Amino acid sequence: MSDDADAGSRVFRAGPVRIRVNAGGTPPRERLSVDRIVDVALEQMKEHGYESVSMRSIARALGTGPASLYAHVANRDELDALVIERVASRLEVPDPDPEHWEQQLRDLMLQMMALYQAHPGVARASLGLIPMSPRLLVTTERIAALIRASGVPDQAVAWFLDQMGLYISSVAVEQDVWRQRGAWSEEHFESVHQFFHDLPESEFPVLASLSEAMTTGDHDDRFGFGIDLLIAGLAAYADGTARIREPGTRSAN
Repeated sequence: MSDDADAGSRVFRAGPVRIRVNAGGTPPRERLSVDRIVDVALEQMKEHGYESVSMRSIARALGTGPASLYAHVANRDELDALVIERVASRLEVPDPDPEHWEQQLRDLMLQMMALYQAHPGVARASLGLIPMSPRLLVTTERIAALIRASGVPDQAVAWFLDQMGLYISSVAVEQDVWRQRGAWSEEHFESVHQFFHDLPESEFPVLASLSEAMTTGDHDDRFGFGIDLLIAGLAAYADGTARIREPGTRSAN
């Protein structure tokens, strides 16, 4: 047996060949890596929500101490960026087609939402995140090129990037909150509908008249309506119906 065997294992020599055998029968621990850390972060977000994930909780799951993680991931902000990178890498951004930019943009936004739904908790990690890492920059570059194909001014391209990301992330975060509260049942939504239906018209004439409309449509209907609003607004800047206000100016009172 060789002297350089790890504790709990033996190394046998057969000529130039060395064979390591785990004496206890337990497979050796997989080497710690950024990918493994991100894997666990995604699993914990999906199971327990974004707020439950920490460097300490990930370290426990990996059977190590938090200090070991910091050799691979500097802090929680970097972990969030890595998680978003992993999910964003699955986003398929088409080459810009000026003749069909509206449909391309709509399909892209639906795809982004589907990715957040497949990875609960990740949308929260995206809030406040500025895409400065190389991988995220590549994805953002392609999305910006698609938006610019609409023919809008550059300022509209930049600000639409912000609003698009914020809208999709915030809707996905709300879905995560509802899921954690267990408020997805049909009975719950029926009670909400009944609540608005029973509002006294003398006190809430508008809300009472909107009771049916306010409780009509599922998530896809409402999310799709928001996408339509954003794209219609962008189209207004593209055809000159709307104008970008100078940065720093405020609407007149």
